[in-house]
Amino acid sequence: MPNRIDQKFADLRAAKQKALIAYISAGDPNLEATRELAWAFEKAGVDLLELGVPFSDPLADGVVDQLAASRALAAGTTVHGVLQTVREIRERSQLPIVLYTYMNPIYRYGFETFHRDAEAAGVDGLLILDLPPDEDAQNEELSQHTGLKRIRLIAPTTPEKRIAQLTAGASGFIYYVSREGVTGERTEVATSLPERVAAIRATTSLPIAVGFGISNPEHVRQVAQHADAIVVGSAIVKQIGEFGQDPTLVAKLAAFVQPLAEAAHA
Repeated sequence: MPNRIDQKFADLRAAKQKALIAYISAGDPNLEATRELAWAFEKAGVDLLELGVPFSDPLADGVVDQLAASRALAAGTTVHGVLQTVREIRERSQLPIVLYTYMNPIYRYGFETFHRDAEAAGVDGLLILDLPPDEDAQNEELSQHTGLKRIRLIAPTTPEKRIAQLTAGASGFIYYVSREGVTGERTEVATSLPERVAAIRATTSLPIAVGFGISNPEHVRQVAQHADAIVVGSAIVKQIGEFGQDPTLVAKLAAFVQPLAEAAHA
């Protein structure tokens, strides 16, 4: 069976559309809501779901996503619980799922076991924020040969030689962090985006997703001119923080992401 990420990008390419990738923290406000949001997002047009594995020290995340991780941990979310939720999502959905995580939760779980269990649960790819490719190369236990795609991050400050090294070890897609610093909403799209995406595209045929700071349909339309996918995270997570205890949470969030998806597909 082809990886769902590869298949999704192939389908979108054939339709001349770009992908909307939605990020939420698994377990915020609880894992039941995460499952329901995944199903609702797919119906609203989301093409790929990034599930953050909550961690106590999310150094790449701004305050909105840090608070989401804290809420998820306070609700009792564990790595085992996240994987079980993916299994439940798979009962009704083939939406591609990437786990956005730090090394510590995986290492505590057991690196090899985590990869095996994640793939079995229905995860399609991993974005491990603090695992550079150099460590993969030097540590055999970190180079797991599974069907999971290994998403790589590239920053605005990444040198060209380093870009080539990162893309060579990537699969699924490349995640370009369009701004320096941590996650969070911004008022405008980075002006360096076209140049930086072109530099990455010169080294790889993989789809390029752009994230960090994208928060509304106009941002999505601007980024879609240059990238293959647009990641919206903090703007969605902020809504969950505001409406987490509202019984209409899922409907509110579906209504929020639908125009973002429409902008990506236009």
